[in-house]
Amino acid sequence: MSSTKKSMSDKDVSIKLFVVLTRALQSVEKQVIKDIKSHGLNLTEFSVLELLYHKGDQPIQKIGQKVLLASSSITYVVDKLEEKGFLRRRACPNDRRVTYAAISDQGKELMDNIFPKHMEAMREIMGGLSQNEKEIMIDQLKKLGHYAERI
Repeated sequence: MSSTKKSMSDKDVSIKLFVVLTRALQSVEKQVIKDIKSHGLNLTEFSVLELLYHKGDQPIQKIGQKVLLASSSITYVVDKLEEKGFLRRRACPNDRRVTYAAISDQGKELMDNIFPKHMEAMREIMGGLSQNEKEIMIDQLKKLGHYAERI
């Protein structure tokens, strides 16, 4: 009987973990989005600019998987950022089928200005945990994610 009770307890704890993890993510994401919107961008636009800012020119076809965005939405986001003057398209010299997105000078200037502020906002948003707790949480969440991918 105690093994059945323990099994039920493990199920209950697993469900509670899922609910708490989901609610925590929603709360953190809400604050991150609020910070990004204060800079005149949406989360997707910021993610694309941040990728280009830190990693350099990227094939448009590959951006979606790097910023966790459906490939069907990438062209729209790239169009919007291009209209705002924050990036430009560049043809690949070796393969005409490939087009790169490159951050423009205006986009780099924007990110030079807002990224340090965003990093400070992230530090504040994550301020409920000590540095040690954050490192433990990173390890534990990676472990959980890798396990979930394998099952």
